[in-house]
Amino acid sequence: MGAAIAARLSGLGHEMMVWNRNADKARATGFKVAETPQALANGCETVISILTDAAAVQSVYGQLLSANPAGKLFIEMSTVRPAAAQKIASLVKQKQAAFVECPVGGTIGPAKDGKLFGFAGGEKADVERAMPVLQQMCRRVEHLGPAGSGASMKLAINLPLLVYSQALGESLSLVKNLQLEPSRVMDILGDTSGAPRMLQNRGPAIAAALGGQAGGAVSVNIDTMKKDLTEMAEEAKLLGWSAPVTEAALRGFASASAAGLGDKDCVMLPVYWSAQPKKL
Repeated sequence: MGAAIAARLSGLGHEMMVWNRNADKARATGFKVAETPQALANGCETVISILTDAAAVQSVYGQLLSANPAGKLFIEMSTVRPAAAQKIASLVKQKQAAFVECPVGGTIGPAKDGKLFGFAGGEKADVERAMPVLQQMCRRVEHLGPAGSGASMKLAINLPLLVYSQALGESLSLVKNLQLEPSRVMDILGDTSGAPRMLQNRGPAIAAALGGQAGGAVSVNIDTMKKDLTEMAEEAKLLGWSAPVTEAALRGFASASAAGLGDKDCVMLPVYWSAQPKKL
């Protein structure tokens, strides 16, 4: 996602500098590579981060903010819980810099085309400052409130999508005995009232995986989705709500991960589950 966003902004005329915890990934972008997060923060007016989890965000921001960040704009786009975004916002403000959280809906394709959906949280003036670049990345940006608000909405947006992935695997198990072509099954399911937009976009990839043709670039892997479900379940518990469907979906993703599919694209989750002969 970071590389796709960088490519999008570069194509619109921005001068880019990148850093990644994996140096090979940074070099593969073709952009100027910063040696350290400190060098990145020192060399850029606006710093955009998108990382795996809260631990990574905290670690990287500890390095970014050890530079001289006063007056600069930080846009944090990772999928984390609200408390994590609020903590980073406080640290950035202590350094007299501006902070906006803006996790996004969408994957690599929409990121390259500037068609993400941004869920922004932060002070009004900071969000207004960030809006020109956010609008170059996103087809729509919603300012939802102070820091942490965007994180709350991102978890809410992802939850039914991930639950659907588990439900889709279970639904596919009901028609395996019909021995239909996978593409036909996905076409039928995609043309019903129960189908989310995701099925229109990823249906062909799921059909290919069902036919044993999985491959190509990974958009979002199963372990990342498992992490998101864990965050959702923990946030619901913190807020005093029960989340039995979320917790059940989490067990499904955990089972697929334990079976060795953690680094596989999330289209493999329904494929894996539909092949299970009994309750695990």
